[in-house]
Amino acid sequence: MRGLQKFIIYFLLTLGGLVLLFPLWWMVTISLSNPEEAMAGTTGYESFKWIPEHPQWENFGESLKGLGVVTTQTEKITYSKKVIGNWTGFADSLANSVVITICTIIGQVLSCSLVGYAFARLRFRGSRTAFTLMLSTMMLPAQVTMIPVFLLFRSLGWVDTMLPLIIPSFFGSAFFIFLFRQFYSQIPQDLLDAGKIDGAGNIKIWWSILLPMTKPVIAITAIFTFLGSWNDFMGPLIYLNSTDNFTLAVALNSFKIQFGNPTQVHLLMAASLVTVIPCVLLFFFAQRYFIQGLNVGAIKG
Repeated sequence: MRGLQKFIIYFLLTLGGLVLLFPLWWMVTISLSNPEEAMAGTTGYESFKWIPEHPQWENFGESLKGLGVVTTQTEKITYSKKVIGNWTGFADSLANSVVITICTIIGQVLSCSLVGYAFARLRFRGSRTAFTLMLSTMMLPAQVTMIPVFLLFRSLGWVDTMLPLIIPSFFGSAFFIFLFRQFYSQIPQDLLDAGKIDGAGNIKIWWSILLPMTKPVIAITAIFTFLGSWNDFMGPLIYLNSTDNFTLAVALNSFKIQFGNPTQVHLLMAASLVTVIPCVLLFFFAQRYFIQGLNVGAIKG
């Protein structure tokens, strides 16, 4: 009976995994297909080949070049190898995404760990009220604050720059602050007292003692921040107007608008696959931290 239960559980898990992986496999297949096979995969499955007989690896090169093409109102740009023979657009979009993501991760880790330490170890008047108010911000949809925040950044002259996408991360996130606070609450007070006896202040204790001990929480914060920043589309769409400042998400959307017709869907899938590869690799190499993330917030604080 117990063996039957295990079989049913593993069968359901395998079936669920296949269902979740199906869109990714379909994307890979379309990206390696020629235009005729790709159209068959998007319009009907009768003649669609799930494993291309002759994979078209050159689709990835053409799609990445196409990410650098932007159609303007004054100049009609058509899809041709002569036009898309420049990789500059993709390189710029990739560099912008990398810079924004790295800066956002650094800002979240530093600010959230510092504020989490303050809530966990410093006792001041109104600390519980402040902590409750901070947690309540998690219930506010982003759409509620979108317009006021945009007006604020516009008054500062930050529109069409990366600052609106980077600076907010240095003011912390309620969810990650909560994770750091819960983790710091479990560290023995004697360890902090030993640092104070040696003459260390709060900043020194946070930087030299607590921060090296919170590697699991740092990893969780970095992973989730990477996924959120790398896949962010709404933020760059609102604040970035110049094509030189586009991130991969916005460049991919521009690519879809220009080359999203059925005859070029294989290039669209190839470009989409390239942008999602970092997230897939991150999951495989850091999946144990995803599981830890489900447990850290459950620690009694």
